[in-house]
Order: sequence, then C-alpha cells, then structure tokens
Amino acid sequence: MKKLVLSAVLAGLSATSFAAGGHGPAGCGLGTEVIFKDADVWYEHVLAATTNGTSGNQTFGMTSGTLGCEDANGPLANGVAVFMNENLEPLAVDMAKGEGETLNALASLIGVQTEDKALFNAQMKQNFDQIFSSAEVTPTTAYEGVIGVMSNTKELTKYLG
Repeated sequence: MKKLVLSAVLAGLSATSFAAGGHGPAGCGLGTEVIFKDADVWYEHVLAATTNGTSGNQTFGMTSGTLGCEDANGPLANGVAVFMNENLEPLAVDMAKGEGETLNALASLIGVQTEDKALFNAQMKQNFDQIFSSAEVTPTTAYEGVIGVMSNTKELTKYLG
C-alpha cells in the first residue's frame, strides 16, 4: 500500500512540475487564465490545476500556444502543420485553381487579412509549380514553398512574422 501511495504522489508531482513551466503551480490553461486568474491561496491553485487538467484545455493550450501557454511554442502553434498534413491534396487542387475552401482556410490560418486574400490566392496559383514541384512533395516542403512565395511578395511578407 505504501508503494502505491508513494508512486501516486511522485506521479502527481512530476505531472504538476511539467505543467507548471513558469506558469505557477497550476500550469497554464483555462483554470489559470480565466477562472482562477488571481489565485493566491493553495486551494485556488488546486482548483485551477484541476480545471486545466480535467477539461483537456491545458493540453490544447500547450499544443496551440494559447491559454497562457504561448511560451510552450508547441508544434500546432498556429494549426498550419496539422492543416497541411490533413489537407495537402485538396489544397493542391485549390492552389491550381487559385480559389477554394481549402486555400481560404490556409490563408486564414496564416493570418492573411480579407483585403489580401485575392492576392494570396493569385500568388499561390501563379507559383503552383514552385510549391508543388514534384509528386514527392510533403506537407513541410509545400508549406516552405508557400512561405517562399509569400516572402517574395511585398504585400504578403507582413504575415510572415
């Protein structure tokens, strides 16, 4: 029984120390950023950590770089990686046409404003052969191609950060 209790305590400590990462004892997430924003008593930290962990928003925050987890800089920080992995073929079709739902979604994920979307679409169509240069294009190389095209277009460079 002692081993069980000890292992539970150690597992809990390692999980909270991982989640904290400079965000206080409760870590980042909805509980810390919204519900218990000004927590200063131990039980408020416990409730914030419970909210963060049980609702799944801490994981979401770390992977998306939101909810106070911006410094986590996770792989899904702006959703483009997942989007490119899941939508490469329909994106290629839309880029070839210079319009379409998938191309508009990519522009939105990148942060392209409404006034620049027509230019974005036109540049993707015009440079389709550069972005999809072979049948072996991966989501990563396609995204690098999109970034390359945007970096060569004065009006679109402002979206590159």
